[in-house]
Amino acid sequence: MLFGGREIMTVETATETWVMACSVTQIPENGGGCVLINDEQIAIFNFTRRGEWYATQNLCPHRQQMVLARGMIGSAGDEPKVACPFHKKTFSLESGQCLSGDAYEIKTYPVKIEDGMVFVSI
Repeated sequence: MLFGGREIMTVETATETWVMACSVTQIPENGGGCVLINDEQIAIFNFTRRGEWYATQNLCPHRQQMVLARGMIGSAGDEPKVACPFHKKTFSLESGQCLSGDAYEIKTYPVKIEDGMVFVSI
């Protein structure tokens, strides 16, 4: 698997497979970026204001567009969320549930940071 022309490291544990997605410097503060892992676009979010990292599918299920990495992140009470940049449907970054009252849902993935690298569990 390649990212930026170099091989991506995969680490398997008894219950999870962690894939090195990118460097922390490649994801803007309080914003998102997109990586390709196993032919799936994954949106990674650096929620600096909360001191947390999140990963979701990049596909917005409302109109089937690969745009969530470019969405605006914020909070609904204590719930971290991302809003689709086109249609403003909002999704929980923790559960993937649509917070706009629609039946849509997105996949979420565990994230960890080690030695300046972002790892996503797939």
